[in-house]
Amino acid sequence: MNSVDIAQEFPQSEPLIYLNHAAVAPWPQRSRQALADFGQQNVLRGATDYPSWVAVESRLRQRLATLIGAASSDDIALQKSTSEALSVVAWGLDWKAGDNLILCQQEFPSNRIPWESLAELGVEVRYLDLDKTDDPEQGFIDLMDRNTRLLSVSSVQYARGLRTDLVRLGEACKQRDILFCVDAIQSLGALPFDINECHADFVMADGHKWMLGAEGMALFWVNPQIRDRIKIYQYGWHMTEESSNFDAPSWHPAKTAKRFECGSPNMLGSHVLDASLSLIEEVGINQVGAAVLARSQLLMERIEDSSKLELLSDPTADRRSGIVTFAHRLLPSASLHQQLMDQQIICANRGGGVRFSAHFYTEMELLEKAVTAAENCR
Repeated sequence: MNSVDIAQEFPQSEPLIYLNHAAVAPWPQRSRQALADFGQQNVLRGATDYPSWVAVESRLRQRLATLIGAASSDDIALQKSTSEALSVVAWGLDWKAGDNLILCQQEFPSNRIPWESLAELGVEVRYLDLDKTDDPEQGFIDLMDRNTRLLSVSSVQYARGLRTDLVRLGEACKQRDILFCVDAIQSLGALPFDINECHADFVMADGHKWMLGAEGMALFWVNPQIRDRIKIYQYGWHMTEESSNFDAPSWHPAKTAKRFECGSPNMLGSHVLDASLSLIEEVGINQVGAAVLARSQLLMERIEDSSKLELLSDPTADRRSGIVTFAHRLLPSASLHQQLMDQQIICANRGGGVRFSAHFYTEMELLEKAVTAAENCR
């Protein structure tokens, strides 16, 4: 893949087969080195070179803006997590009793709890059950009415990897003046993403999954045309327009997305994620996406050909993602998962089965070994 030395970047110890990027991903070697260099600099020089740290953070914002197709890095806020970003939106909007919003019933708690917490304001949450529809997008649209203020979806559903048609949903929301919120944690870094095509109003994603970064650093993008509509509930020196003037007698929220960053930045996390994204940029997100989908296709075909395994993920080409979930026809998923983990095949128990999530660098022969191991579990 271009000039990237995959073996050097991901020297994972045998016999480990890492198929859990949808949970917490391993770092590439360059990210470990960035962390080590940052730590050494702190030990030897403290914050003497702080301006260089700010430069890394600025570069990270630009990388993230490029990754999602944002017009400016000024529109990128850095948050602790997807949950924090979703909470900023959920409690920042001016809700009225009788308003409703729409979710998928199978959402990860991060994209469910912040919205459900609005019940005390009289906001209704409407759920779409993915197990009861062959057309999720139409199902979401059918739940919309004149009181619908927002639709929040995952670009890729975490348990079985269903890829959402964001363009179709974004157009439907735009036509009805409904806000569109996208939890992109299971696609950013794995598949191409464009905020302009899907008409999103909010996009958020942790960096520790497909973007190969560390926990504690997340992307948060708000459509700059509606940024002022989000009421701020977290305050501190960093979120002000006058942040560099500590003696300013008055303050105003920053005009940029930094208004959502209340306190001191996570410079350690910025250094790691910046390095990780540099790898994805070198390979190219289109090439990364093609490689991820090729690995999912191989897994799906191998599972469908097996008499012992049952594919739970949707194999349709436009529904595929980096996630492949399957079950053993004779074993409970918890038992299958534990046996695979005991063999150093790192995966997750999700969606009624075992979830494999291979990244672009995962060797194809390892996927075959993992499926064979699943077949041989008893």
